[in-house]
Amino acid sequence: MPRIKAASIGEHHEKVWADLAEAMRQLLLERDYDSITMGHIAARAGLARNTLYNYASDKTALVLALSHRAGRPAVEQVTAIAAHTETPAADRIRQIITVVLEASTDPALQLMFRPGSGQPITQLPKGPGGPLHEIVVEVENVVRAGLARQEFRDVGDVPLTVELLAGVMRAGAERIGRDPSAFAATVQTAEHIILASLLRVLD
Repeated sequence: MPRIKAASIGEHHEKVWADLAEAMRQLLLERDYDSITMGHIAARAGLARNTLYNYASDKTALVLALSHRAGRPAVEQVTAIAAHTETPAADRIRQIITVVLEASTDPALQLMFRPGSGQPITQLPKGPGGPLHEIVVEVENVVRAGLARQEFRDVGDVPLTVELLAGVMRAGAERIGRDPSAFAATVQTAEHIILASLLRVLD
Protein backbone atom coordinates (compact mmCIF):
# COMPACT_ATOMS: atom_id res chain seq x y z
CA MET A 1 0.00 0.00 0.00
CA PRO A 2 1.49 3.39 -0.96
CA ARG A 3 2.41 5.75 1.84
CA ILE A 4 -0.17 8.50 2.32
CA LYS A 5 0.85 12.16 2.03
CA ALA A 6 -1.21 13.51 4.95
CA ALA A 7 -2.53 12.78 8.43
CA SER A 8 -5.67 11.01 7.19
CA ILE A 9 -6.88 9.22 4.07
CA GLY A 10 -9.27 12.09 3.30
CA GLU A 11 -6.53 14.71 3.58
CA HIS A 12 -4.27 12.49 1.50
CA HIS A 13 -6.79 12.35 -1.34
CA GLU A 14 -7.25 16.12 -1.25
CA LYS A 15 -3.47 16.56 -1.41
CA VAL A 16 -3.22 14.19 -4.37
CA TRP A 17 -5.98 16.04 -6.25
CA ALA A 18 -4.19 19.35 -5.59
CA ASP A 19 -0.93 17.82 -6.85
CA LEU A 20 -2.68 16.53 -9.98
CA ALA A 21 -4.16 19.95 -10.74
CA GLU A 22 -0.75 21.58 -10.35
CA ALA A 23 0.88 18.87 -12.46
CA MET A 24 -1.57 19.53 -15.29
CA ARG A 25 -1.03 23.29 -15.00
CA GLN A 26 2.74 22.89 -15.26
CA LEU A 27 2.57 20.43 -18.14
CA LEU A 28 0.23 22.67 -20.15
CA LEU A 29 2.79 25.45 -19.87
CA GLU A 30 5.39 23.15 -21.43
CA ARG A 31 3.58 21.18 -24.13
CA ASP A 32 0.36 20.74 -26.11
CA TYR A 33 -2.51 19.01 -24.36
CA ASP A 34 -2.60 16.17 -26.89
CA SER A 35 1.04 15.28 -26.19
CA ILE A 36 0.54 14.93 -22.42
CA THR A 37 0.22 11.33 -21.24
CA MET A 38 -0.93 9.79 -17.98
CA GLY A 39 2.71 8.88 -17.41
CA HIS A 40 3.72 12.54 -17.65
CA ILE A 41 0.99 13.51 -15.18
CA ALA A 42 1.87 10.77 -12.70
CA ALA A 43 5.56 11.63 -12.78
CA ARG A 44 4.95 15.36 -12.32
CA ALA A 45 2.52 14.74 -9.45
CA GLY A 46 4.93 12.32 -7.75
CA LEU A 47 2.67 9.30 -8.16
CA ALA A 48 3.16 5.80 -9.50
CA ARG A 49 1.26 5.41 -12.75
CA ASN A 50 -0.83 2.58 -11.29
CA THR A 51 -1.81 4.86 -8.40
CA LEU A 52 -2.95 7.55 -10.83
CA TYR A 53 -5.38 5.10 -12.41
CA ASN A 54 -7.09 4.86 -9.01
CA TYR A 55 -8.10 8.50 -9.51
CA ALA A 56 -9.03 8.46 -13.20
CA SER A 57 -9.20 5.88 -15.97
CA ASP A 58 -7.68 8.19 -18.60
CA LYS A 59 -6.62 11.77 -19.26
CA THR A 60 -10.08 12.99 -20.27
CA ALA A 61 -11.63 11.50 -17.13
CA LEU A 62 -8.91 13.16 -15.06
CA VAL A 63 -9.55 16.61 -16.60
CA LEU A 64 -13.28 16.16 -16.08
CA ALA A 65 -12.78 15.22 -12.42
CA LEU A 66 -10.40 18.13 -11.85
CA SER A 67 -12.87 20.51 -13.49
CA HIS A 68 -15.77 19.22 -11.41
CA ARG A 69 -13.79 19.70 -8.21
CA ALA A 70 -12.52 23.15 -9.16
CA GLY A 71 -15.96 24.25 -10.33
CA ARG A 72 -17.88 23.20 -7.22
CA PRO A 73 -17.44 26.51 -5.29
CA ALA A 74 -18.62 28.47 -8.34
CA VAL A 75 -21.63 26.17 -8.76
CA GLU A 76 -22.58 26.73 -5.11
CA GLN A 77 -22.20 30.52 -5.43
CA VAL A 78 -24.26 30.68 -8.62
CA THR A 79 -26.97 28.49 -7.09
CA ALA A 80 -27.19 30.86 -4.13
CA ILE A 81 -27.35 33.93 -6.40
CA ALA A 82 -30.07 32.38 -8.56
CA ALA A 83 -32.12 31.56 -5.45
CA HIS A 84 -32.41 35.28 -4.53
CA THR A 85 -35.61 35.63 -6.52
CA GLU A 86 -36.35 39.06 -5.04
CA THR A 87 -33.23 40.44 -6.78
CA PRO A 88 -33.76 41.69 -10.35
CA ALA A 89 -32.69 39.14 -12.94
CA ALA A 90 -30.21 41.54 -14.54
CA ASP A 91 -28.41 42.02 -11.22
CA ARG A 92 -28.23 38.27 -10.72
CA ILE A 93 -26.79 37.85 -14.22
CA ARG A 94 -24.12 40.45 -13.40
CA GLN A 95 -23.18 38.61 -10.20
CA ILE A 96 -23.05 35.27 -12.02
CA ILE A 97 -20.76 36.68 -14.72
CA THR A 98 -18.30 37.84 -12.05
CA VAL A 99 -18.39 34.51 -10.20
CA VAL A 100 -17.83 32.43 -13.33
CA LEU A 101 -15.00 34.59 -14.64
CA GLU A 102 -13.36 34.57 -11.21
CA ALA A 103 -13.63 30.78 -11.21
CA SER A 104 -11.95 30.67 -14.62
CA THR A 105 -8.75 31.95 -13.01
CA ASP A 106 -8.41 28.60 -11.18
CA PRO A 107 -5.70 26.57 -12.98
CA ALA A 108 -7.86 23.44 -12.93
CA LEU A 109 -10.72 25.25 -14.66
CA GLN A 110 -8.34 26.88 -17.11
CA LEU A 111 -7.93 23.36 -18.50
CA MET A 112 -11.42 23.90 -19.94
CA PHE A 113 -10.82 27.34 -21.38
CA ARG A 114 -7.22 27.07 -22.55
CA PRO A 115 -6.92 28.65 -26.01
CA GLY A 116 -5.19 26.93 -28.90
CA SER A 117 -5.40 23.53 -30.52
CA GLY A 118 -6.34 20.38 -28.64
CA GLN A 119 -8.39 22.15 -25.99
CA PRO A 120 -9.56 19.79 -23.26
CA ILE A 121 -13.00 21.41 -23.39
CA THR A 122 -13.64 19.76 -26.75
CA GLN A 123 -13.41 16.38 -25.02
CA LEU A 124 -15.65 17.19 -22.06
CA PRO A 125 -19.41 16.55 -22.02
CA LYS A 126 -21.53 19.68 -22.43
CA GLY A 127 -24.75 18.18 -21.07
CA PRO A 128 -25.59 16.90 -17.57
CA GLY A 129 -22.17 15.30 -17.22
CA GLY A 130 -20.32 18.54 -17.85
CA PRO A 131 -18.48 20.32 -15.04
CA LEU A 132 -20.52 23.53 -15.27
CA HIS A 133 -23.89 22.12 -16.36
CA GLU A 134 -25.51 23.16 -13.07
CA ILE A 135 -24.47 26.76 -13.71
CA VAL A 136 -26.06 26.64 -17.16
CA VAL A 137 -29.31 25.37 -15.62
CA GLU A 138 -29.33 28.15 -13.02
CA VAL A 139 -28.65 30.82 -15.67
CA GLU A 140 -31.54 29.48 -17.74
CA ASN A 141 -33.77 29.78 -14.66
CA VAL A 142 -32.69 33.39 -14.10
CA VAL A 143 -33.33 34.24 -17.76
CA ARG A 144 -36.81 32.71 -17.54
CA ALA A 145 -37.47 34.74 -14.39
CA GLY A 146 -36.41 37.89 -16.24
CA LEU A 147 -38.78 37.02 -19.07
CA ALA A 148 -41.67 36.39 -16.68
CA ARG A 149 -41.12 39.79 -15.04
CA GLN A 150 -40.68 41.43 -18.44
CA GLU A 151 -37.17 42.56 -17.48
CA PHE A 152 -35.84 40.70 -20.50
CA ARG A 153 -37.07 40.75 -24.07
CA ASP A 154 -38.50 37.61 -25.65
CA VAL A 155 -35.41 35.67 -26.66
CA GLY A 156 -37.36 32.67 -27.93
CA ASP A 157 -35.27 29.56 -27.26
CA VAL A 158 -33.84 30.07 -23.75
CA PRO A 159 -31.40 27.11 -23.74
CA LEU A 160 -30.01 28.16 -27.12
CA THR A 161 -29.71 31.78 -25.98
CA VAL A 162 -27.79 30.74 -22.86
CA GLU A 163 -25.57 28.44 -24.90
CA LEU A 164 -24.72 31.28 -27.28
CA LEU A 165 -24.03 33.67 -24.40
CA ALA A 166 -21.80 31.01 -22.85
CA GLY A 167 -19.55 31.60 -25.84
CA VAL A 168 -19.05 35.16 -24.60
CA MET A 169 -18.04 33.80 -21.20
CA ARG A 170 -15.67 31.28 -22.76
CA ALA A 171 -13.99 34.02 -24.78
CA GLY A 172 -13.71 36.11 -21.61
CA ALA A 173 -12.17 33.23 -19.70
CA GLU A 174 -9.65 32.65 -22.49
CA ARG A 175 -8.76 36.35 -22.45
CA ILE A 176 -8.21 36.31 -18.68
CA GLY A 177 -6.12 33.15 -19.05
CA ARG A 178 -3.84 34.95 -21.48
CA ASP A 179 -3.79 38.22 -19.53
CA PRO A 180 -4.91 38.09 -15.86
CA SER A 181 -4.60 41.89 -15.62
CA ALA A 182 -7.54 42.14 -18.05
CA PHE A 183 -9.95 40.64 -15.52
CA ALA A 184 -11.91 43.80 -14.59
CA ALA A 185 -12.20 45.03 -18.17
CA THR A 186 -13.26 41.58 -19.35
CA VAL A 187 -15.99 41.32 -16.71
CA GLN A 188 -17.30 44.75 -17.72
CA THR A 189 -17.34 43.89 -21.42
CA ALA A 190 -18.99 40.50 -20.81
CA GLU A 191 -21.71 42.20 -18.74
CA HIS A 192 -22.31 44.76 -21.49
CA ILE A 193 -22.61 42.17 -24.28
CA ILE A 194 -24.74 39.69 -22.34
CA LEU A 195 -27.16 42.21 -20.86
CA ALA A 196 -27.48 44.02 -24.18
CA SER A 197 -28.65 40.69 -25.59
CA LEU A 198 -31.25 40.20 -22.85
CA LEU A 199 -32.64 43.52 -21.69
CA ARG A 200 -35.74 44.98 -23.24
CA VAL A 201 -35.32 48.04 -25.40
CA LEU A 202 -37.72 50.67 -24.03
CA ASP A 203 -39.52 52.97 -26.46
